[in-house]
Amino acid sequence: MRKLIGVAIVAVVITGGVVFAVSRSGSDDDAAQDEARQDGASQCERTADPEWSIARHWNEAVLAAIRNDFPAPTVHARNLFHSSAGMWDAWAAYDSEAAGVFVDEEVGAELDAGQVAAAREEAMSYAAYRILVERYLPSPEAEEAVTQLDDLMDTLCYDRSVTTIDGDSPAALGNRIAETILVAGLTDGSNEANAYVDPDYQPVNPPLIVDQSGTVMNDPNRWQPLELEVMVAQNGQPLDETVQSFVGPHWGDVTPFALPVSGDVALPLDPGAPPMLGDPATDQEFKEAINDVIRFSATLDPSDETTIEISPASLGNATVGTYGGEGRGMNPVTGSSYEENVVALADYGRVIAEFWADGPASETPPGHWDSIANTVSDELAALGPLRIGGEGADVDRLEWDTKLYLALNGAAHDAAVAAWGIKGEYDYVRPISMIRYLGDLGQSSDPDQSSYDPDGLLLESGLVEVITESSSAAGERHEALADHVGEIAVFAWSGAPDNPEADVAGVDWILAVD
Repeated sequence: MRKLIGVAIVAVVITGGVVFAVSRSGSDDDAAQDEARQDGASQCERTADPEWSIARHWNEAVLAAIRNDFPAPTVHARNLFHSSAGMWDAWAAYDSEAAGVFVDEEVGAELDAGQVAAAREEAMSYAAYRILVERYLPSPEAEEAVTQLDDLMDTLCYDRSVTTIDGDSPAALGNRIAETILVAGLTDGSNEANAYVDPDYQPVNPPLIVDQSGTVMNDPNRWQPLELEVMVAQNGQPLDETVQSFVGPHWGDVTPFALPVSGDVALPLDPGAPPMLGDPATDQEFKEAINDVIRFSATLDPSDETTIEISPASLGNATVGTYGGEGRGMNPVTGSSYEENVVALADYGRVIAEFWADGPASETPPGHWDSIANTVSDELAALGPLRIGGEGADVDRLEWDTKLYLALNGAAHDAAVAAWGIKGEYDYVRPISMIRYLGDLGQSSDPDQSSYDPDGLLLESGLVEVITESSSAAGERHEALADHVGEIAVFAWSGAPDNPEADVAGVDWILAVD
């Protein structure tokens, strides 16, 4: 990590025709940096979009950096949280009642309202900039990511060469906050210094080769990596590896925002063990869950005319911690009922899947929540004054965005810690492994029928069936699988077409092992 403290570092910077000698070793140099910063800023005309708050500018900068990086939701959720916390700590330092998350200081009591606003923007920018440059230097597109961050500082008229952490200047405060967060990140359980890799994790199962039928598993209840013919990062770069690695099996040990610290076990929230194949108490539930996955896959056929009503009158309003919810009878703000919104079920399912897994150039699920929040905030701001929780005094967009990002990204970071804590603790099997492994064994519903195995798939008419001579005869549903009589077929998404620009994929009977 490039330290912001320690050995004196001298740089010569030319800004607006003025030459500055910058050093980080003493108070005289700190004063010189402040003077240089102020002189340079006075000669600079800000070109950043004035419609966005400073917090919004830096949030969009994180999202842009994520889109050019490897798809690691855990890491990106942490970066979103740390950059948001850095901005909050800088904002809070100029408020006598607000408390910081990593750095809790109070400065600027002598400043008037206009000076406080300017100081906040500057301190927040230095904090976010230092954190993000450090975090995205290892990115495969580091040059582009850092250049974009540099450009944002330049368009905001902030001198990137000001690195002091001493004193109460906005730049020093922002740099100090960034330094504190970056140092804390080296001991927060993420193993950032070693590229966030868990050195102790090894999968118990050999890779599932996607382009070949079936799979081999040492333990069908445990996670299995996929081996692909070609692996491409979300930024479009081909990868040398062809076998996936488990991202973040140790993430339950990462320091959270508001979750209770997990202690000795990296499992801050424990929903209990999932159903297991071969366990007398949960074997049936395990197999039924597989059929649920296949059933969802079978709903994606664009030729299926089944519809679903997706307005807030029918979806949402679930109790916290549940997946239920039957919608709301009326809009709780306007008091009006919602208009019905009926769409094709297949379209709805495919759009949802594409939205949350929309590479390349995706901000990944944690970043999606920020994109949604930004859109909603823009729409709310267009309707009138913003109020935290819809109550109290009006707040400006900077306060709104700063508090929003801290709450949202703190929650997303905690969600990653909790979810990956569960994933790491139980190391659970993925659906493709479940279906292929059990499908290769056969069916477990009828001992008197062919292909019986007590660990096979559950038969379900129209969804999971044994291929027979009659079902694979000409014109019958399994005709394309006539060479596989006695094997198991599932009615599911048949995969992407060879020519996606011209052909439409759909649902069909395919071998369970495929």
